[in-house]
Amino acid sequence: MPDVLLTHSYHLPSDRKQLKKMQVYPPLGTLYAATGLREAGVSVAVFDSTFAEPLAGFRHALREHKPRIVVIYEDDFNFVTKMCLTHMRDLAYQLSQLAHDAGAVVIAHGSDATDNADNYLANKIDYVLNGEAERTLADLCKGLLRAHEIGDAPGLVYRSKNRVLVRSAVASARNPDWVQLPGPARDLIDMEPYRRAWSAAHGYFSTNVVSSRGCPYRCNWCAKPISGNKFHVRTPEAVAAEIRDLKAKHGAEHIWFGDDIFALNHHWVEQFAREVELHDCIVPFKIQSRADLMSPQTVSALQRAGCTEVWMGVESGSQKILDAMDKGLRLADVYLARERLSAVGIRACYFLQFGYPGEGWQEIQETVELVRRTRPNDIGVSLSYPLPGTRFHSQVQAQLGSKRNWADSDDLCAIFIAAYSDLFYRTLRDALHAEVNSWMSQAASRERATASSLWRQVVELEPVSRNDHAFRLAPSPDKSQSAVLPLHQLIAATTGA
Repeated sequence: MPDVLLTHSYHLPSDRKQLKKMQVYPPLGTLYAATGLREAGVSVAVFDSTFAEPLAGFRHALREHKPRIVVIYEDDFNFVTKMCLTHMRDLAYQLSQLAHDAGAVVIAHGSDATDNADNYLANKIDYVLNGEAERTLADLCKGLLRAHEIGDAPGLVYRSKNRVLVRSAVASARNPDWVQLPGPARDLIDMEPYRRAWSAAHGYFSTNVVSSRGCPYRCNWCAKPISGNKFHVRTPEAVAAEIRDLKAKHGAEHIWFGDDIFALNHHWVEQFAREVELHDCIVPFKIQSRADLMSPQTVSALQRAGCTEVWMGVESGSQKILDAMDKGLRLADVYLARERLSAVGIRACYFLQFGYPGEGWQEIQETVELVRRTRPNDIGVSLSYPLPGTRFHSQVQAQLGSKRNWADSDDLCAIFIAAYSDLFYRTLRDALHAEVNSWMSQAASRERATASSLWRQVVELEPVSRNDHAFRLAPSPDKSQSAVLPLHQLIAATTGA
């Protein structure tokens, strides 16, 4: 019997229509934790809740494995775990209760546990691990299994026997040795449900890899409870070898790199391109990166390595808002990146967010204008979301009500007093999506009609959806050079697309 049972709190919605749109990947962070335990000589099993009915499946796993320790280890490479969604927290509490009732010691790790350690410890969880926790997890599990006294360890939070809260002198563990781990223990889960889901929904099998973790940039709305501003990158040889194995053993036809930021170093990308060419393991892949990293050398190396799609955190078409976010990005970089990626046939896609404090109708129109001028291949639209530990959160904290987290990743509601109502932002999102879809769709005329109708609703909603008490930033010079469409041209520009 394994000594440790690892699990996580992410699982798919029961809504089949929503499921068809989703891109589902294995929990790499959880599987790396399993690898770390194995390397330390601790026997481990994994209950993957992604496709299972989580409570019934977990009960079965407890009966089957009879673990002495249960670890609810969230996937740090899944962006939804950073959003601290309430349904995941609720499930984590239910899993901890079941594990506690089965007599296991319960450990939790993840962004939400980091931000709310007291609440987790009050819900049948014995220890919370903060930061890059693979090494601390292995040390803690070995100590518990050998009945050793638990001392101070980086990132450890727990209650003593007399219920006093104990926090490590080192608040968050750092584990640069993560890059030396052999790779995620995919053999401990069933990869077939992922293959079936992808093949049914998209016609091919995509799976995930990470070449690095962390991000050194300091956007003031981006929470980094696990790695902070540290950045660790694996060797190009190790990443290429992992892709070669995924292609040979699992029939991977596409790769999603779950890195927070890919292509930080163009020399690394060039070496990676050489490795995949040398070993004939080029597989189409997509990445997340920044527009200002898309130099000619990097774009060329990405194309050689097999990159087909780059998602860039563009966020806004207003330089004023980008500066307020501490984004460190110029709008000129977005135009250059779009041109360079298009020239080599790589899809350029934008992450956008509306609702950041200081954004009004003018700044929204600047974002629409940027999208129309550069014509990205796809967009992802969200609302500015204040997460604990960020300067953005501290700015709006006084406005936060009882709802501090989204229920799920598609909630799209403002949990602070934004400039407009939720209905306005949702309609704006739908209009922008419909317009971008109209450029790519075979049913372009129908999509344009949908976009035009939605833009009419945006124009009608704009004056009646304003929040008079919205949080505003201190005035700063507007450095934006973007053209702004007059109100009456917003619809006309759509119909003429």
